[in-house]
Amino acid sequence: MNYDLIIARYGEIGLKSPKIRSRFERKLVKNIKATFECDVERNQGRIYICPDDFEDGVEKLNRVFGVVSYSPATSTHTSYEDIDKTLTEYVEDLVSENLIDENTKFAIKCRRVGKHDFTSQEMAAHCGGVVREVVLAPVDLTNPDLTIFVEVREERTFIFHEKIKGPGGLPLGTQGKVVVLLSSGIDSPVAAYLMMKRGCEVVALHCNNDPFAGPKVTELFNQLVDQLNIYAKGTPIKKRVIDYGEYLQAAKDNAPEKMTCVLCKSGMYHIAEKLAQKLGADAIVDGSSVGQVASQTLSNILATRYGVEMPILSPLIGLDKEEITAIAKEIGTFEISKIDDGGCSAVPKYPETRADLERVKEACEAMNQDVEIEKAFENIRKLD
Repeated sequence: MNYDLIIARYGEIGLKSPKIRSRFERKLVKNIKATFECDVERNQGRIYICPDDFEDGVEKLNRVFGVVSYSPATSTHTSYEDIDKTLTEYVEDLVSENLIDENTKFAIKCRRVGKHDFTSQEMAAHCGGVVREVVLAPVDLTNPDLTIFVEVREERTFIFHEKIKGPGGLPLGTQGKVVVLLSSGIDSPVAAYLMMKRGCEVVALHCNNDPFAGPKVTELFNQLVDQLNIYAKGTPIKKRVIDYGEYLQAAKDNAPEKMTCVLCKSGMYHIAEKLAQKLGADAIVDGSSVGQVASQTLSNILATRYGVEMPILSPLIGLDKEEITAIAKEIGTFEISKIDDGGCSAVPKYPETRADLERVKEACEAMNQDVEIEKAFENIRKLD
């Protein structure tokens, strides 16, 4: 097909006030340009993209949050003569690619913006006649095998037959910053992805549990961030790592052993809060799903968040493992997360599943949690 541009569409951006809508559109354009080399034009709720490499643009546009759907298209001047010529060539290409023949039921859908000397219905009927001059395919407006779209916008007309589903959501970088507790497992990378889809800039915080976990965990963390970053062009993920083994050792030495996982998660939230305050982030994000592991029973979720004043968001909270895994496979993190990282040897044989707040407070005091958190936070560092 001789395409000359891609038409990108957004969804909920169009519901914003004119000022917010314009800001979101500009950010969306910036993210598109950061994803692949192209020229971009905004006009009346549409984004017109001319990629340097067309196939590369069609592939990578599916990674840009805020794009609900997009169509490779051919453009022409709005006149019967130009539309007839361009549509004829377009249908000839469809025939050569075996997308339409005399047995293919087809429909023309015309949308018109601006003032013209024809109605949308009149142009659709006219274009249907043009198609049938090329191939005697039957018209079926109810259940077509192929729909050809003719979008007339002022002096330009666009012809296309595909509407490719985009990732949707809001443009990355429009909704503030969050600190994501990112492990090497399946869940937290999916949580990070879903927050990015809602427009949030991500700072990924990794807690290095050495000597209770091996170096493979940090390696996998880096690989997961690299994979997520293909969706973060224009607003790349920042990485922070903290040595957490000393904190865990203090918990094991001074508090009831069964409370180790509760204290571990509690400490992570407090450290994430301190990092968020330092970097100007507005919330903490984790991969919790109710009842999935010991630290994610409702009582433990409440207990581990005690004392944290910043919002803690858990976008996976109501999803089961199969649903989470399906998203992980779709975004390319599953194959990395399923690699054996050796696990964490600090996990007790019988972890606490129904922690109450009073016992958690006692355990925090026993291990001198505030001091241990400060010590751990002192060594937080960036990863390139």
